[in-house]
Amino acid sequence: MLIFRLLIGLLLVAGILCFAAYIATGQPRWRRLGMVIIKWTVLAGLGFAAVLILERLALLL
Repeated sequence: MLIFRLLIGLLLVAGILCFAAYIATGQPRWRRLGMVIIKWTVLAGLGFAAVLILERLALLL
């Protein structure tokens, strides 16, 4: 579980660094890359949360 949290945190940092590169250079490809990284990171985080919720529901049954 710690690995998944670390991975999601590092991906969020990578997205923020891409946005910083966009601000510094003005090249739209950095903004686009940052948006893609953030989008997939959020989807992976939601999937991870869903797995945790389903795991706890299985214990209740």
